[in-house]
Amino acid sequence: MYFGPLKVIILDPPLHLGVIENDDNTSSFFVDCNNAEAHFIHSVVDNVTVNDILDPVYVPHIVNFLFPLNVALFESLFAPMKTMNSVFHFTKEKIAKLKAKANAEISTTTISSLQALLAHLLRSVVCCQSINYTNQEVRYKLFIGAGPRLKPSLPEGYFGNAIHGEVVCTKVGELLEQGLGWAALKINDVIALQTNDVVRDFFNCWVKNPKLLTMSSLANATLYTSSSPQFNVYGNDLGWGKPLAVRSGLANKRDGKITIFPGMKEGSVDIEVCLLPEKFLAMENDKEFMQSIGI
Repeated sequence: MYFGPLKVIILDPPLHLGVIENDDNTSSFFVDCNNAEAHFIHSVVDNVTVNDILDPVYVPHIVNFLFPLNVALFESLFAPMKTMNSVFHFTKEKIAKLKAKANAEISTTTISSLQALLAHLLRSVVCCQSINYTNQEVRYKLFIGAGPRLKPSLPEGYFGNAIHGEVVCTKVGELLEQGLGWAALKINDVIALQTNDVVRDFFNCWVKNPKLLTMSSLANATLYTSSSPQFNVYGNDLGWGKPLAVRSGLANKRDGKITIFPGMKEGSVDIEVCLLPEKFLAMENDKEFMQSIGI
């Protein structure tokens, strides 16, 4: 959902699912875009402005009702959790400092900006959970893009999510004691292992034994991340001016969900975080984390 000047618009294209029966007794599914039509929903809410949605520290509940069927589907499929959502804004300059710190701590140059940023967020969330057991496992679920890792890579115009999930595992004690660079390197190591051969093996195995991703499969994850700062979410001008912000609905939301978007300014990143209220309250007292963001 994109918020433009005095407008809220939801893109809801009626896509059709196609099926091809292959010679090896498998089936391929694809999205059939016939360019026949697009469904635009223009939402009007009396006495509510864009600032009423974007200014609060926590995303107001009214945002969920701006998505068609979102609330009804969520409440019928998932047990509701008393979570809240907040959007943390990281400037280009703050991200650069985190990256430099992470690389300096472990004497390397391989840590990316996003890896440093995610490690920074992970350490703060775990620190604020008031976990007393240093040996308790921390599981961070990453959904990694497969397109650029395949050889040949998928075409730029590929429609769909060519992703697969990997888990960064560590213990509470070592995550908090070892520092930002160590945590970022754990993320870097998992991502670096996703080579062409590994990715192809994953998808070949999935065809033989397909398993759909469910919310229950994420139950043991401390955090899990979706979306990417590389998505051009601000390049959609529908005639009402450039979007002012991006928010997501209730889909796949539970305690620990992180959704990443590019920020309005080049090089900045917005991270929408879904957590239990007590975790947010604890993070407000995390001076190191709060100094790195703008809410």
